[in-house]
Amino acid sequence: MPAPELVCPAGTPAALRAAVEAGADAVYVGFRDETNARNFPGLNFSRAELEAAVDCARARGAKVYLAVNTFARAGAMAPWRMAIADAATIGVDAVILADIGILDEASRRYPDLRLHLSVQASAAHAGALAYYHRNFGVRRVVLPRVLTLDGIARVGANAPVETEVFVFGGMCPMAEGRCHLSSYATGQSPNTAGVCSPASHVRYEEHAGGLTTRLGTFTINRFEPGEAAGYPTLCKGRFRVRDESRYIFEDPVSLDARAVMPDLIASGVAALKIEGRQRGRAYIARVVAEVRAARDAALRGDGMAGDGLAAFSEGAARSTGALKKEWR
Repeated sequence: MPAPELVCPAGTPAALRAAVEAGADAVYVGFRDETNARNFPGLNFSRAELEAAVDCARARGAKVYLAVNTFARAGAMAPWRMAIADAATIGVDAVILADIGILDEASRRYPDLRLHLSVQASAAHAGALAYYHRNFGVRRVVLPRVLTLDGIARVGANAPVETEVFVFGGMCPMAEGRCHLSSYATGQSPNTAGVCSPASHVRYEEHAGGLTTRLGTFTINRFEPGEAAGYPTLCKGRFRVRDESRYIFEDPVSLDARAVMPDLIASGVAALKIEGRQRGRAYIARVVAEVRAARDAALRGDGMAGDGLAAFSEGAARSTGALKKEWR
């Protein structure tokens, strides 16, 4: 059984080196602008840094994928066009796209450039996979995090493209980035500006009773002293509903699919993806090494040895998400 490619995040050159040294088969990165969905201050790559990153990765046998996975603004497509052109010139191994107009342009102008479909496109059934392959020559589709193990196998069966699935990191319940909640609260859409709950709108307020987190003018959560506090995103906020305070969209929990790694491999996926381009290099190094170890153990038919990621999950809690229908 072939080993699925381990695709790992890198928000900085240092994180890229850490990912490659920890065992990444491929690393995905973004330019330092609105063309990628992790457009946070202090993250991402200049053109020169990307060129050096490609050399660094290839020297160690790894690939580099460029995420150009936000949706272009009408009448202002220049940044996205430039990102694709520069990716082709630099010679990345693939470009990850979501916008159908950018897909069309990339497929026509750069026929030799390998195209992957971003999870932001939410292609969740066999017809969608066939459509993107037939019309734009897409070679791989990153599947949404709402599919079960059986659904992944059925979607990928006889598909004309490779499939890629997330195995560790954040879970986004808002139609893979089309977050109207974040847009409403901050005026910045994750799919255009590339930021979910931008840091400029986040507030942490300490008080005698604990900690309050806010996003813009909205209170997202209140925590008791000593209670673990996550980053304030509306989808993982705690709200009062019918006289009860609870998480109404999703609990603050991280995806961890290592326990079902053998099933994922058996489903025929071509790649396993780790989320987290906003994470530091220490996090990247540890998570990549642990997930690779789990993948390799599953390929040998061995069980997962130990668990070194307990402290690397949101709220110190993890789930297999929709894979086993645990995600509500």
